[in-house]
Amino acid sequence: MLTRILFIGLIGCFGFNTAFAAESSFKAKTTDASGVEITLSKARLYWEDKIDDTTFVPHEITYVPVKRGAATMNVKFEDIKQIQIKPDHPSKGQAALNISLQNGKSGEFPLAQEVSLVGESDFGEIKVPVQELRTIVLTRGEQQASKQSQTKTP
Repeated sequence: MLTRILFIGLIGCFGFNTAFAAESSFKAKTTDASGVEITLSKARLYWEDKIDDTTFVPHEITYVPVKRGAATMNVKFEDIKQIQIKPDHPSKGQAALNISLQNGKSGEFPLAQEVSLVGESDFGEIKVPVQELRTIVLTRGEQQASKQSQTKTP
């Protein structure tokens, strides 16, 4: 019974996270290891935690989880200008990210979690492991105008 309650609670929580991520206003221009360029709208990072053989908890986020020593940092998409990806970090065996921020600062960090970049293209949803990419350029997507302009005629 307790397991069922916890599972329902998790469903409610990640339902909110998924809805939040689906509204992502970030665009990503990527180049993969073979030189193919793809532009995504509603860009976000994705991974699943395995609970048991049939249960997974999905995560959709708009930040990049990286390691700095023993700490995990979450670098927000809105702060990122560009990411250069090296496939294998020498000490971790995971991708190393050279992250350039909007404010001009940059640094190299190993990924804290194996993630995929997901988003939408004109042909449908795209999912690609970050380790298979070489560059990601993030920009804010266009905000839809919620106000309608009204004009008066004399």
